[in-house]
Amino acid sequence: MERSYIICHMSISLDGKISGDFLKMERAVYFTDLYEKIHERYGVKAWMCGRVTMEEHFTLGHVLDLKHEDIPPIPRTDYVANKNAESYAIAVDPSGKLGWTENSIQSWNEHRTEDHIVEVLTEQVTDAYLAHLKRIGISYIFGGKERLNFTVVVQKLKKLFSIDKLMLEGGGFLNGSFLNEGLIDELSLIIVPIADGASNSVTLFETSSFLTNQHPVNFFLKEVEKLDDSGLWLKYVTKHD
Repeated sequence: MERSYIICHMSISLDGKISGDFLKMERAVYFTDLYEKIHERYGVKAWMCGRVTMEEHFTLGHVLDLKHEDIPPIPRTDYVANKNAESYAIAVDPSGKLGWTENSIQSWNEHRTEDHIVEVLTEQVTDAYLAHLKRIGISYIFGGKERLNFTVVVQKLKKLFSIDKLMLEGGGFLNGSFLNEGLIDELSLIIVPIADGASNSVTLFETSSFLTNQHPVNFFLKEVEKLDDSGLWLKYVTKHD
């Protein structure tokens, strides 16, 4: 396979939501911890999230002040700051908005290791942002001029960083983009036995307005594991032609 093998690993409510107030309930704590344990069990060296998820959990809304920097043009070529890291956090950030101040995500719970950050960008990113990433030692790759082609992205992740397996961990629009490009090989779903009920909560797979060639994707059940407190862990695989 010329690209990374993709495992979409998510926790969902009974009505298919991946975010919302149901995750704030005391009962959900067990399933959140189990999600991390299962992530570790897969033993992959890289995981990927979208900009909103990264901002919510890691950069915490920090905004970089790069407006006054006089930066000469920087070629839109991939930059590898660390090709031998033990693990990688892949941040999908098309226009370069995440306010990173360090080049790695520290081990933020007992199930995670320190992860070298790789930014996934379009060529619309500013020179000042690229200079900032280089200055603090964050790797970056380009996935397209104006929109991201995730097939190209996962091919580059394997070629440049030797990432054979990748955990895709949301959000819903990122998951939907991978689904649309036929890039999900395996689906790991933790079913949290709570119905969210909110109409504005994001679901497992969301559709962006610019995706015009959407089509259903078949999944085939691989394994079911009954969890404590009425939960389930479902594993599905897809079959590629």
